[in-house]
Amino acid sequence: MLCFSGSGLLNIKASSFPVHQQKLQGFVVGFSGSKIFCLHIYAMNTVEVPQSAPMYQYLEKKMYKEAFKIACLGVTDGDWQALAHTALEGLDFVTAKKAFIRVRDLRFLELIHSIEERKKRGEHDTQVFLGDVFAYQGKFNEAAKLYKRAGAEQKAMNMYTDLRMFDFAKEFIGSGDAADKKMLITKQADWARNINEPKAAAEMYLSAGEYIKAIDIIADHGWADMMIDVGRRIDKGDRESLSACAIALREMGQFMYAAEMYNKMGDSKALLDLYVEAKNWDEAFVLVEKMPEHKNSVYLPYANWLAENDRFEEAQQAFHKAGRQDQAVNVLEQLTHNAVCENRFEDAGYYYWKLSIQCLDIAKDEESKQDQMLKKFHQYQHLADMYYAYHSVQRYTDEPFTSHMPEALFHLSRFLLHHMTDKMATPHGLSMVYVLYTLAKQARSIGAYKIARFAYEKLQNYRIPPRFQEHIDIGSVTIRSKPFHDGEDLLPLCYRCSTTNPLMNGRGNQCINCKQPFLQSFVSFETLPIVEFLLEDGITDEEAVRLLDLPSLKKPKKQQDTWKESTLGNAQALRLDGGDDDINIDDDDPFTAQLMSFEPGSDFQPVFVNRNLLKSMNRNEVIVLEWQTPLRYSYYRIILEDNITKCSSCNRLFHTEDYELQVLQKGHCPFCRKTYDD
Repeated sequence: MLCFSGSGLLNIKASSFPVHQQKLQGFVVGFSGSKIFCLHIYAMNTVEVPQSAPMYQYLEKKMYKEAFKIACLGVTDGDWQALAHTALEGLDFVTAKKAFIRVRDLRFLELIHSIEERKKRGEHDTQVFLGDVFAYQGKFNEAAKLYKRAGAEQKAMNMYTDLRMFDFAKEFIGSGDAADKKMLITKQADWARNINEPKAAAEMYLSAGEYIKAIDIIADHGWADMMIDVGRRIDKGDRESLSACAIALREMGQFMYAAEMYNKMGDSKALLDLYVEAKNWDEAFVLVEKMPEHKNSVYLPYANWLAENDRFEEAQQAFHKAGRQDQAVNVLEQLTHNAVCENRFEDAGYYYWKLSIQCLDIAKDEESKQDQMLKKFHQYQHLADMYYAYHSVQRYTDEPFTSHMPEALFHLSRFLLHHMTDKMATPHGLSMVYVLYTLAKQARSIGAYKIARFAYEKLQNYRIPPRFQEHIDIGSVTIRSKPFHDGEDLLPLCYRCSTTNPLMNGRGNQCINCKQPFLQSFVSFETLPIVEFLLEDGITDEEAVRLLDLPSLKKPKKQQDTWKESTLGNAQALRLDGGDDDINIDDDDPFTAQLMSFEPGSDFQPVFVNRNLLKSMNRNEVIVLEWQTPLRYSYYRIILEDNITKCSSCNRLFHTEDYELQVLQKGHCPFCRKTYDD
């Protein structure tokens, strides 16, 4: 390299290239690198002259190494960039690498490193390398042409795809290459999703067959209509996509369309879960009939839903159907407790009856708990009777008006008093004061002065509510002016031994002579003219009912005389009239002899009948209470002709007229609430 001056010009000549000139005052006396020492008059100046010109001259001749040497003498950063890129385009990776190191361009250094690695692996296609260089330099069209010329259209497509220039990318897709087309559309959809164009992205995913990604986008934005269309477009064999679509529709609350997806898949279990989630119980019940093994999956949530909506009675039945007897009992116990606390004693009686039936079901299904459940059954049946009867007493004492006749209230209070004086403790919520107060008032009004006096005396032992105090004090005094006996027409008659009983029996609701329990009509609570009998050993209930249904062998009754002598135990009786008001004792009836089969003063001895007695009985004179297993049936013989109706649901007995009136008024049985339609 030469440097000289003259005529006010500085001349720099490198190798055989033309001289580069620039203006300079003085004379050049020497140079070093890019510094030129110039003498001007008497002063020596140092001038920085970049060696750009000779460097570019070498670059034009593609002499990259010599250009690098010139650059080392001193050039600008821009000149270094030009040297690096020119050497890279010339595939002189060594010089380019040195130049990029000088300008600290890591991106192109990584490119050079990548190319060197590929060359080591055996790649030697210079056009591909040059295409990569142009792509890095932003010369995308030139890079694409080089890729295409080298047969690497895939790289061109990937480049345009990465640049989101999808229209250019489509030019490099092969006519039959569906995978590339799908990949391109998927990437285009990804880009649309990233730039917050979800609808366009979803449509692109759908066209590319990427249903899961499309469903995710549609679900995130809650586009129900679009989701339904997608679900109908998906083939039924694509269970994963259909399942995702159904789940998304469930989350949107579109249960009907989600059910359509599950039906399309044939997934009955998921469809059942959907109906349960949607509270579509009718459809769930229809489906669970075909899949009984999943009944717990339906009835248990149904029971919880009913309980949450204050439909506890239905919830109890649903728990029972689900096989969750413990929860069914818990619901009934809670209902019963609440009813007692809220003074809804009629409801409490009904719930106790339901509890007893629940215990009977458990005893039937679980033999290990049979004794325990049967004990609870009898206990709950007893409580149901008491709360049912106490409801009328409580309404009479707390409300200004009552629909009951004095005789009915009298019998109700007697019934309760007999049960409340048993060994069993007084049930929660029942007031002995209310019972005695009702008994005293009604007994006095109908002429039962002895038991009225007894009730007033018993009341003195209790704490009386202030609103009753004055009435009780006056009644206790005025009752002393009344006779010390009860009206004879009020005294209950035992229909087994014909003994007239007092109105109050300290041993309970039974005959003082034969200990036969009395049974009441569960409306008026009058004593029914019936006697219970038991079957002899070896006779099953089915056989007994069959024998009773046979035509009776009993002869027709003879014309009765106007007077008749009869012997009952140790007593002789002379009847001067054959009226129907007395107990109908037929000497020809073998059951009549069985009625007296007891020893006075001994413990209760029930009436037993054999097969011949069963055959001789008139079916119309026998009432059979058909309890479910493990209980035996109960049998009652009607002693006096009377219209008695049995409720087949609760097995309570009623005078027919009273029962029919209650059913007409309430639309159901007064005790168990069984409707006429049921």
